[in-house]
Amino acid sequence: MKTSADKLAPKSKATIKDVAKLAGVSFKTVSRVINKEGTVGQELQDKVMQAVKALNYQPNLSARLLRGAASSIGFIYDNPNSNYVIDMQKGILGECRRQGYELVIHPCDSKSDDIIDEVLNMIDRSQVGGLVLTPPISEMPEVLSALSKRKLPFVRILSGSQPPDKKGPCIFIDDRTAAYKITQYLIDLGHKSIAFLGGEETHKSSIERLEGYKAALKTNKLPLDKKLIIPGEYSFESGVKRTRQLLSSAIKATAVFACNDEIAAGTLFAARIQGVDVPQQLSIVGFEDSPFSRQAWPNLTTAQQPNPTIAERATNLLIDTIRNKRDVESEGFYPQLIVRDSTCPAPSKR
Repeated sequence: MKTSADKLAPKSKATIKDVAKLAGVSFKTVSRVINKEGTVGQELQDKVMQAVKALNYQPNLSARLLRGAASSIGFIYDNPNSNYVIDMQKGILGECRRQGYELVIHPCDSKSDDIIDEVLNMIDRSQVGGLVLTPPISEMPEVLSALSKRKLPFVRILSGSQPPDKKGPCIFIDDRTAAYKITQYLIDLGHKSIAFLGGEETHKSSIERLEGYKAALKTNKLPLDKKLIIPGEYSFESGVKRTRQLLSSAIKATAVFACNDEIAAGTLFAARIQGVDVPQQLSIVGFEDSPFSRQAWPNLTTAQQPNPTIAERATNLLIDTIRNKRDVESEGFYPQLIVRDSTCPAPSKR
């Protein structure tokens, strides 16, 4: 005996109209359910999905793209920190899978003269419905302007204590306050000569962390010695190079605030090579709580920045924006100090 599904199912592939007829709803309702727009009641959703299953309906990807239904999102980055990139990919991909989206990953060179054309060409080729942007791409006005002209949804992950503008939802990370607390912690341990090893100056996070460091020194009426501020890159190699530079100078720092954990791991390595005991002679603090901080010995004191969670929330905001959900607001994250074995009281305090 033939069922209603048997009667409706054509010999060729089932269409969205077949699903609508079997479910007893309009094809627009079927489209909304399939595209997870969140505007259809649960009872109708169940009817549609039962019909989809009965007919073994497979949505036509090309048609969905032509109708503007996003099936994938893009992650664009320029960051030498492999742990950061992996954490971002993990968070974004997890949320994409939960919500039925594909992920297109695109590394690029933010310093390139063709960066805008590269981003726009990537969008045209991949037909993404929106972008997750990380520093420094997320902090480039010319890129944001080009995306806005295309009316392509994007969510930025960036450094700051609040959203910098109204160009769309973002995830902002309060690096300045976290850096202040890190520096204050070192000062409370009795350290007065604290070096700051920065990341790329094109990243606002490096600037914000430096400002937090300076503010803590000022609050405690400690002099700001510019020779203790050494710019560099967010990499292990930069940490090694800048620490060797620091240790060979006439200024004897008793603590180092490294702008991320990779720099801090490089500092730890360079200190060992030169016979400097950590933390008895030199306390070291990192930032982000990456695997480097837990795998190094001694384990690094750091500021916990939950990058996979940050990426997951950014993706969630982006998908809500793509689906035109209301009340899509920016969110803030506040890195917390984690004290481990790479810090101790300054030599004069022991």
